[in-house]
Amino acid sequence: MNLPDNPDVAFGVHPDLGVAAAVVDDRPHLDKVLRKHHFRYSQDRDVYLLPDGTPHNTAVRAVAAATREFQDAGLCVATNPRIMLPPPIPTPDGVTARTTQPEQSLTALTGELHELRRSADVAGVLEQILDEHHGAVGDLEEFIDTAAAWCERLDTPGGRELGQHLRTVAHHVAFLGDRLADAQLDLSVMPDVTPQDAPPLADVPLPKRYEVPSVTHTARARAAVASSPKRPADLPAAPEEAPHSTAASPSPRRTR
Repeated sequence: MNLPDNPDVAFGVHPDLGVAAAVVDDRPHLDKVLRKHHFRYSQDRDVYLLPDGTPHNTAVRAVAAATREFQDAGLCVATNPRIMLPPPIPTPDGVTARTTQPEQSLTALTGELHELRRSADVAGVLEQILDEHHGAVGDLEEFIDTAAAWCERLDTPGGRELGQHLRTVAHHVAFLGDRLADAQLDLSVMPDVTPQDAPPLADVPLPKRYEVPSVTHTARARAAVASSPKRPADLPAAPEEAPHSTAASPSPRRTR
């Protein structure tokens, strides 16, 4: 890692200890800011470390917040970009772990769209999103399936209902991938080029988004009061819902 001349604080990644911070001296302000963002000084290693088990996204946010505070105070900060790389996704035995591709994040690809003029180039970006091994669509489908499995592990009616709901969402994501693949093929054969006098993409208003109905209130209520390993058994139960009038016909459940 190439550091700027005499940084006041340097953030890096230790293979065993995770995200670490080193300071140029023991100025109280440096210690105060790092502790504010949950770093603790290790006397043995002479660096600041986050608590064991800190999630990757939490660590990245802690580094970003501390860096902003140091820079606002006029201090020089050096950060190893490897901090941004998430840990590998656990895989079953015998399955090769997936390689992280930071340049294929949706944020990076969306930014790339603003610089493109040819239809074929946009098709190339869509192809990266649809990539079988590293595409964002497949990643999203896997994430939702994993979230569904987590809900089902609660082994409660609310957890099972939410799990089924999420698996339906994952099915819709797969369907979305098919539709994007159709658009990608159409763009790849279009000879069109954006005119030189076309307005910047950032100035083109986006269409209003369709508001998708949320999970049923019943599912939310069940999940809130259901027993789980993290929920103390002595918490009071939720009050019973008032019986519905038999004169009013129930409204049909909205489905996606």
